[in-house]
Amino acid sequence: MKRSAIRELLKLTNRPDMISFAGGLPAPELFPMEAIREASDAVLRHQGPAVMQYGPTEGVAELRDWVAQSLSIPGRPLGREQVLITSGAQQALDLIGRVFVDEGDTVLVENPTYLAALSAWRPCGARFEAIPDESVDPDASRFRGQLERPAKLVYLVPNFSNPTGNSLSEERRLILARQITPLGEGSTVWVEDDPYGALRYDGVAPASLFQRAGARWGESSPVLRVGTFSKVLVPGLRVGWVTGPEPLLDALVRAKQAADLHSSPFNQWLVLELIRRGLLETQHPRWTDLYRSRRDTMLEALAETFPSWAHWTKPDGGMFVWVTLPQGMNSTTLLEEALAQGVAFVPGAEFHIDDSGHNTFRLNFTHAPPQRIREGIRRLGEVICRSPRG
Repeated sequence: MKRSAIRELLKLTNRPDMISFAGGLPAPELFPMEAIREASDAVLRHQGPAVMQYGPTEGVAELRDWVAQSLSIPGRPLGREQVLITSGAQQALDLIGRVFVDEGDTVLVENPTYLAALSAWRPCGARFEAIPDESVDPDASRFRGQLERPAKLVYLVPNFSNPTGNSLSEERRLILARQITPLGEGSTVWVEDDPYGALRYDGVAPASLFQRAGARWGESSPVLRVGTFSKVLVPGLRVGWVTGPEPLLDALVRAKQAADLHSSPFNQWLVLELIRRGLLETQHPRWTDLYRSRRDTMLEALAETFPSWAHWTKPDGGMFVWVTLPQGMNSTTLLEEALAQGVAFVPGAEFHIDDSGHNTFRLNFTHAPPQRIREGIRRLGEVICRSPRG
């Protein structure tokens, strides 16, 4: 195990003069503080001391019911027995690694991919192999061939991925769905991580792999879907979930019992109370409107101030923009210069499973207000323009 570069970097960005594009942080001004205060009082009043007691490992039944209902599709209803509440989506990933990954097992991931998934599964002995990124390699046949090799897990963030902000195309989803085979001895488990799916600013959401596999294979679908309330309510409550077939969920429950017994009952009831009060419906347009505006501000600032030889993604949702510089440039070196100018970002090599990505970096656009986004991108552009191009 090693410390997360992002978590360590966040310690350096707490200075009030620092403009940070580093953490994947929601906008704190959108946190519904008054609604949380009122909901907390209601939970304590209606549920009493029970919310301060130990709880079931699987989670609060009523919250599991809500998650199951929200993910059900016609002809494929889900029940609470197919939902496990976790301490944030990150714990779901950690439990998946503990249960399914043994020393030397192959785990297929996009490259780059979510850094904390790599951090969770490396200590389990995972051997990571890359699924080609369609934005770099659009040859769909290579994608199909990659999945024909034995793998214990396939891990994907199909919607507005962390770190690139890219989403899987409809064509790629169809190709992937055809590779999913029903549960059985030696079958591959698929992990669909979707923390950002609700943060869509343009276009229409395609069907998930979880839905496609469920419609085809029913209870024998091997897809685990991971979600969280961190991006649509508040991250500090640490309430996430994982849903999937009962045999896989049962194994994850046993792992969670060993890890922490159960997630906070009070926080689960608080999330449920906020849902019942309609907060998700009222918050959603506020999040999406603000984040769409900040994304547009960052994209405009990049176009105005970055050199023509720099390239970046233009995400339809989520929280991140991914910048690619010419080969030979090193974003870790650039970070040292940027920090001296009061700007922080995350170097891209950390998200790669091989020794690549040194010329890339990730920017977050959801946390800083527009004027700081413009100023931070201006400073960063000046640092990049002064740097030799390899």
